[in-house]
Amino acid sequence: MKVLFDAQIFRQQRYGGISRYFCELATRLDAMPGVAARIVAPHHRNEYLASVPAPVVVGWHLGRWKRLGKLARLAGRVVERRTTAREAPDIVHETYYWGSPLRDPRARRVLTVYDMIHERFPQHFAPDEPTAAAKRRAVAEADHVICISHCTKRDLMALLDVPEHKVSVTHLSADMKPPPEPPRPDRAPYILYVGDRGGYKNFLGVVAAVGASPALRSLRLACFGGGDLKPEEWAAIDRAGIERERIVQQHGDDTALARLYAGAEVFVYPSLYEGFGIPPLEAMRCDCPVACSNTSSIPEVVGDAAQGFDPADTDSIRQALEAVAGVPSRQAELVARGREQLQKFSWERCAAETLDVYRRVAGGTAHA
Repeated sequence: MKVLFDAQIFRQQRYGGISRYFCELATRLDAMPGVAARIVAPHHRNEYLASVPAPVVVGWHLGRWKRLGKLARLAGRVVERRTTAREAPDIVHETYYWGSPLRDPRARRVLTVYDMIHERFPQHFAPDEPTAAAKRRAVAEADHVICISHCTKRDLMALLDVPEHKVSVTHLSADMKPPPEPPRPDRAPYILYVGDRGGYKNFLGVVAAVGASPALRSLRLACFGGGDLKPEEWAAIDRAGIERERIVQQHGDDTALARLYAGAEVFVYPSLYEGFGIPPLEAMRCDCPVACSNTSSIPEVVGDAAQGFDPADTDSIRQALEAVAGVPSRQAELVARGREQLQKFSWERCAAETLDVYRRVAGGTAHA
């Protein structure tokens, strides 16, 4: 079984959950007997590829270069064509929706769909945002579609009228490593928020919930990643009555994030919609109690190992955070349940289930 992954997501993401997924998947597939997996990514900018075994990656890192010249782009297309011809793949797995450069009429085309956010929440995107249209085309042209949750599968089938026999589900995992040292006992207690904050991510819902609670306002609110807070976010913090000095922003690598998870009173995940949601699993790996939305795919991921809330209801978010932050018995219960929940997800299982899909597709039993 020969599998090629294209460069789409590795040219878009320096870091990010989708590119991490494909690095983990390709690495494990290539280690399986009878499987050769290659990521064909000339001129990529992705940092995760540096940790992928050398034979798996065909391409080189852009480094500080932001743009490619015409000759470099041409050289990249030559690499893609020659690699496809040399490998004669059974499967071309497209990493995003813009159209794979690895076209081979002999190969079956597999596409992963991560979520249906653009279709479910168009109000959070510009009117001319092209992702939904590109996704529709990519799904129609694929021989088979992999969804990363049953929720995404249901939404895909309903919103794009895709037949069930054309869709499979493989869950993701999280490889966050707990910090080597325990959190400092003198660190001021904090609630942790991770990642992008705009639109459906619902960061302002957390701000409103914290502001509505004297107990929560006494804690710090730590924000990791997502860029600097915007003026409108600071304005919302001021309106909520939260002292600015209680807002802490930090950026960094997985080691820095693991330390924040390990020391938090609670990790809050308030998204209105997610196709899967890796951060709650990352928190569980670091023995961090989780409070999260009870919508979309998130309950599918966390099971009974999180304090759920309605992300559209400020009072529901507040009550959930108050039930965990500063409550050692509930924190210990959620941590124990989180360790059990993690056993359901692994990259090895993801790779094995994906290989099963490939074999069915290559055998002609799993495509339209």
